[in-house]
Amino acid sequence: MSGFDTTWLALREPADRAARDPGLVQIVARHLSALPDPRVLDIGCGTGSTWRSLARQMPDNTAWQLLDHDPLLLAEAKRQIGPTPTVTFHQNDLNEIAALPLAAAPLVTASALFDLCSQAFCEALVHRLAQARCGLYAALNYDGLFRWSIQHPLDARMVELFNRHQHTDKGFGPALGPDASSCLARLFDTYRYRVWIEQSPWHLDHATSALQTELLKGLRQPLLEIADLPETTIDAWLAFRLAAIHEPESSCLVGHTDVLALPV
Repeated sequence: MSGFDTTWLALREPADRAARDPGLVQIVARHLSALPDPRVLDIGCGTGSTWRSLARQMPDNTAWQLLDHDPLLLAEAKRQIGPTPTVTFHQNDLNEIAALPLAAAPLVTASALFDLCSQAFCEALVHRLAQARCGLYAALNYDGLFRWSIQHPLDARMVELFNRHQHTDKGFGPALGPDASSCLARLFDTYRYRVWIEQSPWHLDHATSALQTELLKGLRQPLLEIADLPETTIDAWLAFRLAAIHEPESSCLVGHTDVLALPV
């Protein structure tokens, strides 16, 4: 799996928190409240963003296991969260699905993860979750949508190219990219789970100019790797988009979806 920079994760965390569908968060809280021993396994935890976003809205006695393959991200999660009796940390390769500690975790959470995963990975994970009768709250799956208030003739083409790149291997096999949420819903439906899908877009404006800047800069390499347009064309489009961030009334919407699947 491709690594993530802590600076990027810190930039996106406020936008992620604002984007989460509040209705699904409430359902998650009610689900855990009904359990005598509420436990959550957060996979691909990064620096602990999911815990920081949800912990105060969950039952006070909820025990969290935060799991990631990257020791540097786990160390940063420990530093930011600090000594907390209800939180433990585990290093684990997510590709080792059989090794995930599901026995005592009736709910798995993940944020901005499944668009990086392959259908085969999701099939194996959903099968394991279904065997354990474990639920999944998968938030902030990129859905393929970018929409700018200030438009450029190449916007649609660049988004199409980026979305094509989103299907390349990110460490879990050919990635689902924008198809992740629909794939998860279809897989859980075969196990007769109750499934919710809600929109959770980023709404970006002047207050998130740093995030927009890094987001656009991060598009360059994927667009170049697709190699469908000249580098000068890509750079000119990026220069336009970066300059537009500072225009009055400039805004950008980046589409995501949240998925919640619970056993019936």
